[in-house]
Amino acid sequence: MTTLVLCVDRANDIGRKSGLSTPVVGWEAVRSLVTDVGLADPEDSSVNCLLAALRTTRELRDDREDAEIAVVSGTNDSAVGADRAVARQLDDLVERYDVESAVIVIDSAEDERLVPVVESRLRVDAVDRVVVRQAHDIESTYYLLKQFLGDEELRSTILVPLGVGLLLVPLLLVQFTPEVALAGLAALMGAVLLYKGLAIDEFLSDAPDQIRDALYSGQVSVVTYAVAAGLAIVGLFLGALSIRTPGVGGSEEVLVPSLLFVYHSVPWLALAALTASAGRLLDELIGSERVSTSYMNLPFGVVAIGLVVRGFAGFLLERQGELANLELLGRLALTPVQRLAMFIVAGIVVSVVGVRISASVSDETLDDVVDAPRENES
Repeated sequence: MTTLVLCVDRANDIGRKSGLSTPVVGWEAVRSLVTDVGLADPEDSSVNCLLAALRTTRELRDDREDAEIAVVSGTNDSAVGADRAVARQLDDLVERYDVESAVIVIDSAEDERLVPVVESRLRVDAVDRVVVRQAHDIESTYYLLKQFLGDEELRSTILVPLGVGLLLVPLLLVQFTPEVALAGLAALMGAVLLYKGLAIDEFLSDAPDQIRDALYSGQVSVVTYAVAAGLAIVGLFLGALSIRTPGVGGSEEVLVPSLLFVYHSVPWLALAALTASAGRLLDELIGSERVSTSYMNLPFGVVAIGLVVRGFAGFLLERQGELANLELLGRLALTPVQRLAMFIVAGIVVSVVGVRISASVSDETLDDVVDAPRENES
């Protein structure tokens, strides 16, 4: 069984410069071919490819393997014609020699396209890519670019945003100053990086399927999530309306409007989170007839956090004179510290109540409550 060391030349540079037709088979024939091609064009990389094939053949023979060297090339008419010419030459070699496997020697990315043609007829044990040392960096860069451009995901992730950004540069420079144009371009590229880095694209692509599955399965959380989104929008809107034009003052220009926004939006945002968590809690209870401790704790935790945040915001606003003193039952006026303490205590109480309820209503207790009516019916 013979190992065929095959030097492949898809563009037929070897045949055109030497004046010989391929295939060229045999040690002496290929050595003579190296001289002819080297004299015709000493700068041609095909000379190095032929020498590498000769060296590989000698190494295989030194290891007491039956190796034969051959050179095949395409034609100049077309890419399909070149590949078919190489295929015919390979069929002739396989028919004439008892070939078991092949070692392919190539010197360019174009020749590498013939590797599948050889693999369809012989078992390929190795592919030796010959790169001239003086052009090693250029050739390696070419192969890396070829591999990069062949990856569809990398192209869509990097090249498309980069191309859009370059197209926007002249438009932004015409309409705005260079500073504004560069700022807008940087913001665009940053948004694209965050969009891919945070996997927002995957979330958006999966969102329709998840919503459809939730609607078909009859989950309560679909409705509660919609209600929660509406409540959150109301909270943000009311928080924005509460911000009035600030007076003259350094830190007040940012701090006071921010505190007003938090104070007026937190109750609605907490209510939105409570609604969403309640829907999730009902789904778990309906689906598995039990609920885990985490889902039971979530509504109480949301209410507790909302109370604490509103308490601190109200304390700071009251100290600033933006809020009137809080009155209990219309009679007892609370100082800012008393207001803060009351909200903190209320938040802690709600949290403790949630922990106690979650601890008492365990999975086993819920199972007993659900199974009791069934036992009475039976």
